[in-house]
Amino acid sequence: MTDVARLAGVSQSSVSLVLNGMTGARLSLETKERVLDAARRIGYELPAIRREAARTEERRMIAYMVDEISTSPHPVVSLDGARDFAFGRGMLISTYVTRSNPELEAATVEAIRRDRSVLGVIYSTIFTRRVSLPAGLEDLPTVLLNCYTKPRWHLSVLPNEVQGGQQAAEHLIALGHRRIAFINGEPWMDAAIDRMRGYERALASAGIELDTELIRNGDWLPLRGYQHAMDLMSLRCPPSAILCGNDLMAIGALEAARELGIEVPRQLSIMGYDDQELARYTHPSLSTLVLPSYEMGSRAAESLIALSSSPPADKPRVLLVEGEVVKRGSTMEKSKSFVSF
Repeated sequence: MTDVARLAGVSQSSVSLVLNGMTGARLSLETKERVLDAARRIGYELPAIRREAARTEERRMIAYMVDEISTSPHPVVSLDGARDFAFGRGMLISTYVTRSNPELEAATVEAIRRDRSVLGVIYSTIFTRRVSLPAGLEDLPTVLLNCYTKPRWHLSVLPNEVQGGQQAAEHLIALGHRRIAFINGEPWMDAAIDRMRGYERALASAGIELDTELIRNGDWLPLRGYQHAMDLMSLRCPPSAILCGNDLMAIGALEAARELGIEVPRQLSIMGYDDQELARYTHPSLSTLVLPSYEMGSRAAESLIALSSSPPADKPRVLLVEGEVVKRGSTMEKSKSFVSF
């Protein structure tokens, strides 16, 4: 690159921008041609350019695009699932964090398209939502992870949140609880909407009338779980169990119970959702519903590999991945508990 810069009479930075094809570089067409000509004259090639001649069967890299990865454990676990499955098939994962920046996404897609070692793309988001795919992915094998488009042109791997909410509520119902409160997440989010549907479905199946007095909208954080639990337990007829939309709010509910002198689970059962690592170390340990992030990542990699070798004849579909109830110390049978407030 130093030789190219000297021969073309430009900086090494300019050489890098031109040969990597970065968008947004304010270089004249003359400068770009001079750099490319110098590179050709001395036979300089980037690793990505050398891979242009790679055969299709040698494509052993999966490009994993994600909007955010550092603010929540879930996208990291999904990446682990994709990486482990890919490595088991002799492939590697190359990860790109875009923070939903359109310019960064465009530059990333451009770099991926030039890299002939790439088998396809896993396009992932930190929380379940509808997305608009960046231009350039239309003709690349692409699987969506934790997101979807409308119309659904691509296969989407999603958590089965309706089933998850239903399973979590059914766990409490099976323990004999009938007055079950629900501290949900932000009501505009797909996860909160679907978990509420599951909760309602479980109550209806058990013949329990929905009581809106027992439903609260939170923000996924411990403080709001604490505040809502304090409010719920001050009702004239408080719940015997509280289902929380995630483990963090459940931790807040546990703290509220402790301050009120309510013994969990003998006087109140509390259940979380997600099965974060910290759920194992609360006092008591937290019963919860697994958010199947690892399995989702694994299924996304599996689906992409299958898609790249034999594109499906039918229309793309949604692949729903279910979690399971993890029974720990924060829930117990109501017949073995007592309520006295």
